Amino acid sequence: MTDTQQRIDDLVKSNDIVLFMKGTASFPMCGFSGRAIQILKACGVDPQRLTTVNVLEDEAIRQGIKEYSHWPTIPQLYVKGEFIGGSDIMMEMYESGELQSLLAFKR
Repeated sequence: MTDTQQRIDDLVKSNDIVLFMKGTASFPMCGFSGRAIQILKACGVDPQRLTTVNVLEDEAIRQGIKEYSHWPTIPQLYVKGEFIGGSDIMMEMYESGELQSLLAFKR
């Protein structure tokens, strides 16, 4: 495992909710990342308990997360070490109520 992959693995496994995104929770830098934050807020996730990683600040992380998850796009949500998906999957899960159930432990 490369150093970058190890850093990503450590982030994913040491935090209950991790969102790899463009920008920050308070200032998303793309529409998909902004939508992901809004979905998490709508699910009742406390922003203080959400770990976000701004991939625009670290090119190694930006590319490495795509390899880590085998998923080509950002944002990417991880809950308790498990890859959930991007903003489209988050929206589908939110609309079905599945995401709220998954995140209920953090309310």
